[in-house]
Amino acid sequence: MGYIKEQIKVIKERDPAIKKSIEVFLYPCFYALLFHKIGHSLYKKKRFFLARLISQVSRGLTGIEIHPGATIGKGLFIDHGMGVVIGETCEIGDNVTIYHGVTLGGTGKDHGKRHPTIGNNVMIGTGAKVLGPFKVGDNTRIAANALVLQEVPEDSSVIGNPAKVVKTKGKRVNPCDELDQVKMPDPIRMEICGLKNMIEGLEDKIRVLEDKLSVKSEMHEYHCTDEECRVRDICHDYREDE
Repeated sequence: MGYIKEQIKVIKERDPAIKKSIEVFLYPCFYALLFHKIGHSLYKKKRFFLARLISQVSRGLTGIEIHPGATIGKGLFIDHGMGVVIGETCEIGDNVTIYHGVTLGGTGKDHGKRHPTIGNNVMIGTGAKVLGPFKVGDNTRIAANALVLQEVPEDSSVIGNPAKVVKTKGKRVNPCDELDQVKMPDPIRMEICGLKNMIEGLEDKIRVLEDKLSVKSEMHEYHCTDEECRVRDICHDYREDE
């Protein structure tokens, strides 16, 4: 009964689609996590075949594959769930949200720890892949379809393939309260804008030197295209935000 109350609370907090508490029985994650609790208990007792059997039955019923050896904290919510894979040595902290198509996997056939450790209050977006025996820090957001292959510090946003980390400076974010897989920083655009700003700064210095030396400038003014003007405005906004 305690498990049911916990799941009702978690799902109501993180899924606006639920209207009545009884709908919790329609969520695949409800059954996947229930089967995992049973399978994990058997796994710890070294009854590996039964544990894996329960895991495979759960996979067939829910589309969510959780190895019985995985360690899962409180408040995990797997939204939709189809295609989620969680490996044997994976460790998941409290209040984590995972969307469909996510893989928490390994990168080879090594023994021992080979799957990621996910911290508390982490959100992992649709289709993201986190591969390897490293830690994803607390309060981190991983964008949809990101490919994460190295450790992620706390309070970060991660985006891209391969993934890049963008820290959320000066503000501690709880991604489970702010479930946004789309409005993420674009590190490539940020790098381009940074280079553009640096070039503009160098051009200004060249003009000052030319004025001092009375040298005629060979840099010509030109009217930008619509796309160039759009990029210029984006870079201007980015510079203002710094």
